[in-house]
Amino acid sequence: MSSGGCSIVWFRRDLRVEDNPALAAGVRAGAVVGVFIWAPEEEGQYYPGRVSRWWLKNSLSHLDSSLRNLGTPLVTKRSTDSVSSLLEVVKSTGATQIFFNHLYDPLSLVRDHRAKEILTAHGITVRSFNSDLLYEPWDVNDEHGQPFTTFDAFWERCLSMPYDPQAPLLPPKRIISGDVSRCPSDTLVFEDESEKASNALLARAWSPGWSNANKALTTFINGPLIEYSKNRRKADSATTSFLSPHLHFGEVSVKKVFHLVRIKQVFWANEGNQAGEESVNLFLKSIGLREYSRYISFNHPYSHERPLLGHLKFFPWVVNEGYFKAWRQGRTGYPLVDAGMRELWATGWLHDRIRVVVSSFFVKVLQLPWRWGMKYFWDTLLDADLESDALGWQYISGTLPDGREFDRIDNPQFEGYKCDPNGEYVRRWLPELARLPTEWIHHPWNAPESVLQAAGIELGSNYPLPIVEIDAATVRLEEALIQMWRLEAASRTAAENGTEEGLGDSSESAPIAFPQDIQMEERPEPVRNNPLHGTRRYQDQMVPSMTSSRVRVEEEETSSVRNSAGDSRAEVPTNANAQQNAREAVNQGVLHNANRNTRQRHNNTTTFWLRNAAEDSTAESSSSTRRERDGGVVPEWSPPTSNFSDQFVDDENGIGATSPYLQRHPQSHQLMSWTRLPQTG
Repeated sequence: MSSGGCSIVWFRRDLRVEDNPALAAGVRAGAVVGVFIWAPEEEGQYYPGRVSRWWLKNSLSHLDSSLRNLGTPLVTKRSTDSVSSLLEVVKSTGATQIFFNHLYDPLSLVRDHRAKEILTAHGITVRSFNSDLLYEPWDVNDEHGQPFTTFDAFWERCLSMPYDPQAPLLPPKRIISGDVSRCPSDTLVFEDESEKASNALLARAWSPGWSNANKALTTFINGPLIEYSKNRRKADSATTSFLSPHLHFGEVSVKKVFHLVRIKQVFWANEGNQAGEESVNLFLKSIGLREYSRYISFNHPYSHERPLLGHLKFFPWVVNEGYFKAWRQGRTGYPLVDAGMRELWATGWLHDRIRVVVSSFFVKVLQLPWRWGMKYFWDTLLDADLESDALGWQYISGTLPDGREFDRIDNPQFEGYKCDPNGEYVRRWLPELARLPTEWIHHPWNAPESVLQAAGIELGSNYPLPIVEIDAATVRLEEALIQMWRLEAASRTAAENGTEEGLGDSSESAPIAFPQDIQMEERPEPVRNNPLHGTRRYQDQMVPSMTSSRVRVEEEETSSVRNSAGDSRAEVPTNANAQQNAREAVNQGVLHNANRNTRQRHNNTTTFWLRNAAEDSTAESSSSTRRERDGGVVPEWSPPTSNFSDQFVDDENGIGATSPYLQRHPQSHQLMSWTRLPQTG
């Protein structure tokens, strides 16, 4: 056992011993102290939900056992400030180096940058690594060095990079342990007594831990993958990989998934198995959507709370907690929606297609604020993932440049015919409809009274009538969109005439508050003036600039589409209180992309419900030169208030296959600095 001079490996969402670059670096450097810090308060309103905490508890236990078998324990710490806890571990172990793997959500970016600043100031060598993605976000840019704003273009560039993703690393053969005699572990409590009974049921269906993740991956590749293209829409059977919780917690490396699936692709190509090749392309595209969620989060750190298209700032959301409660409880009167929401509550899981159905119903039929739905998913999903969920809800809401059209409604009745043709999924989760014939299972309101009586169903009593009629929802959505465009046009005119100061800067627009009945409270921080620090360069990680100072708003916006000649990295608040600064940076600050050097350089993804967006389009296959850029931009456009698309599109278009506003109205778009993205919705 080492007596000092060891390296700390800071585990977060990389709970595995194989293909873990930070762990590999620590082992190469000598003695290792593995540390996990549980500081959920740092996440603000995104405190992990019950099922997510259950998974984390079991995954950490599995990791600790694996590390002990290799020679060192996992030190666990309970904290409200991760950086302060790291400093304490440094002092008690005599560590001289800290290694960790990158995260890409805004809070983590700020926290990690602050950790580097403070730890470096204490003489500690800090290095971070890519463990979560195929390519780093700053390495994937267009020919002008700008970030992509559509998925297809982004994924095409990833597939055509001049080098393949790095091969996965083998686990270490043994680990020399650092001295942890003066660094006792804290007991981490992830569940209270009221949660244990419900959580006990989860173990019947799920096995957290990195070695179990590898088993799930092997099972999928050698089984359902070959017929993935044919069976992926079926909600009543196990046709997907179920890898998303494993991927979220980093129990399996996306690079390993990519490489193993590509090996299968080559094998099937040599056999001439076209169905297998198609399945692989669709599955790899789902990996690409997961990559894209991190890419969007990095380049647009407000994407979890603001629509990426500015006109959505003016959409008249229906703030109706009664609708929200009916949706959560599976009492909307639409069987496929209700079955999905009851499965979610009971198991913490939803098939990707059902995620699309319930979220589309939430936004398009009920017209509830998309952030409410995203937050509820965060609180209830086993694979709750801020970046993936934000991208998913933005896609469904039509707030991405290539997202689903906002004027398109997915009729749950028709969706039921496609993903639950025999009604078995509905019968499983809605026992009150179990005796209803398949002919009527997805639209019981149309069933003859004699059929309903024979099935023991009394609509409006033991099963609700539809909460909103689809035809009425269609009309209401059209009216809301007309109102949105009128408000947007009036706002634009006022801004151009100078009669309304500050229009277009959405930082003044507060998000619609979360409903209080399910304790999704906002935790606002007071406005502070953080000093601007000089830029600091790190060779192993790039970060966007985040600061709560609004002094440079106009300067940034006027220069948002220029390429910078500078070579500086971003500024990030480094005040001693990480939790407060992180929230300021995310909730109140003015965010802009740093000047970045870009260098030359694919699961059942956690963006499950987004996966359908790409499944029906082919995976297309430009290297980027070394450039600098400043300020990402996204399109903002105003289509005419007519020509609404057909409401019941009987396909599964989406990212990479949809007909977005930009294509339908190319004459009306203009570029807008993403520092001005609205915060409403």
